[in-house]
Amino acid sequence: MNARENILRAVYFDRPDHIPMVFHINEACWNHYPSDALNGLMADHKLLFPDFQAGPGRAELDYTIPERIGKPFLDGWGCLWETAMDGIVGAVTRHPLASWDGFDDYTSPDPQFDSGKGAVDWEKEGRVVHAAKANGAFTVGGLRHGHTFLQLMDIRGYENLLFDMFDNDPRLWKLIEMVEQFNAAIIKNYLEIGVDMMTYAEDLGMQNGPMISPEMFYTYIKPSYERLMQPAIDAGCIIHMHSDGQIRELAEGLIDGPVAVLNLQDLVNGIDWIKANLKGRVCIDLDIDRQKITPKGTSEQVDALIRQEVEKLGSKEGGLMMIYGLYPGVPLENVKALMDAMERYAFYYSN
Repeated sequence: MNARENILRAVYFDRPDHIPMVFHINEACWNHYPSDALNGLMADHKLLFPDFQAGPGRAELDYTIPERIGKPFLDGWGCLWETAMDGIVGAVTRHPLASWDGFDDYTSPDPQFDSGKGAVDWEKEGRVVHAAKANGAFTVGGLRHGHTFLQLMDIRGYENLLFDMFDNDPRLWKLIEMVEQFNAAIIKNYLEIGVDMMTYAEDLGMQNGPMISPEMFYTYIKPSYERLMQPAIDAGCIIHMHSDGQIRELAEGLIDGPVAVLNLQDLVNGIDWIKANLKGRVCIDLDIDRQKITPKGTSEQVDALIRQEVEKLGSKEGGLMMIYGLYPGVPLENVKALMDAMERYAFYYSN
């Protein structure tokens, strides 16, 4: 079976050939690691990098990206972003509505030209998706990371937003409507292109709990999620939800209804907790540890982590995918050990 069919089988618990594995190399890594080392690892791991072409490979960081030291980036919402490392998404240092004074004149960016975090060319997006479909690839569209709750936070500031929710400020409801209308237009464009899966990426967790109370989540955020997901459901798209951080208190609200895939962090939420509360109920797209074992452990510990996660969360029926995001600071021997383990244990249930 091809990669697209394998992913569909994993999502729908229909006995995939192997666990779908994704290894993402963050842009900042090209300024941190020797490029020949990264290229060599990619060449040696065909399951993780099936499209890697033999040759000189990638050489350096893409200097056209907006995440650059000393070069603040103003997005279409008027949020000013700054970073401390080239290639790493930074933080908003100026919130356009830190005061409500300018709200009457505040407008959203144009979704026909702006993704919410930079320019978008929908004709180009369509060509890319259609070419991928022609090659039998699994296609994905989605909202920018931080599309609703984090967008409101970037516009108002975290404390201001929580006070708005506590006060049930009527202006907040108007701002939510503005953000939702923008997001709905982005979703409409991807649905017209015809993607297999729509992603709704939004970090709601901190290290030890959610950034927002369950009550506020259900009042202000989840209804917008549901409205934004409905067109994708109607189009037959797979619904993929992502949230970093410890989200145990919000998990039920994230997976009920149409969500087929939940991407969450492993050790922050707990492998045993994930097994007890989510396994078999939703396809788990497991975000592999980036805080403890992979940056600080041994190669043997890295291998043991992946095996443990596959043993506890995987099955022949499917329902498990895994993803790792490489950032600067992980020893190269651990990078190799992780790539090796992901490829090795992908086929743990294949016999």
